[in-house]
Amino acid sequence: MRIGVDLGGTKIETIALGTDGQVLDRRRVGTPRDDYRATVRAVAALVTAVERDLGLAGRVGVGIPGTLSRATGLVKNANSTWLNGRPLDRDLSAALDRPVRLQNDANCFAVSEASDGAAAGAAVVFGVILGTGVGAGIVIDGRPIDGPNGIAGEWGHNPLPWPADDERPGPACYCGLHGCIETFLSGPGFAAGYRRETGRDLAPRELAAAAAAGDATAAGHLGSYVDRLARGLAHVINILDPDVIVLGGGMSNLEVLYQAVPARWGRYVFSDRVDTRLVPPRHGDSSGVRGAAWLWRPEEAPPA
Repeated sequence: MRIGVDLGGTKIETIALGTDGQVLDRRRVGTPRDDYRATVRAVAALVTAVERDLGLAGRVGVGIPGTLSRATGLVKNANSTWLNGRPLDRDLSAALDRPVRLQNDANCFAVSEASDGAAAGAAVVFGVILGTGVGAGIVIDGRPIDGPNGIAGEWGHNPLPWPADDERPGPACYCGLHGCIETFLSGPGFAAGYRRETGRDLAPRELAAAAAAGDATAAGHLGSYVDRLARGLAHVINILDPDVIVLGGGMSNLEVLYQAVPARWGRYVFSDRVDTRLVPPRHGDSSGVRGAAWLWRPEEAPPA
């Protein structure tokens, strides 16, 4: 059995897969925000509960909103900032008394969708996370690309392309810079922009519904989001030229994005036409956890 864990900023999800890929168990709990030790305990408790209820032991793969530094072996670049500077793989291995493999959550998501998801069969896939943070994974011919620094796909910490005057210098980012794509396109960034404009708190689905119902302010804010996402992804297309871009994370549930963004990105892409497809994930918000389980090959899973 293989167990995947998606350690997100708001939830921790697990999935257990049999040797044939069949889903044996799936469950989730809230993430203990800002508490590293409690986060380690929560992951260990979930895995232990899955194994107890199924009566099987498994290898564990974990997707995290960051990556392990190749220089220090500690977590870096996590928007769940309480993970940064911590030996998360070693602490989880100690808590579970077995080796644990860690990978960037966006890479896990991209591998899942490129393997048997919305981008199956595509040569070059850019799998985007638009959630608590903004990240992405790159898969070429079925293989995730990490890069020598372990940061391939980290488009969320580039500046928003072609910024308007009112977008400069942009909101402060936890990375220490201003105007990062993540500060505009993450779920919290989307909500914060509307709150600054109106003083109101609306979830993304509520804001989209208000826009559809004729709320001009909501419609304007949603239009700004669409154009910013179009600019951000056009920048990616100009560099990587992927066959398919798959959106994941909570913002991927906004159906308007899949028509409105491609309708706008052509003005920013350096080409006479854009054949890149923008698609929702086939496996929904559980795609990342499936990819985490695949960090172990079936033949590596221990017998029951």
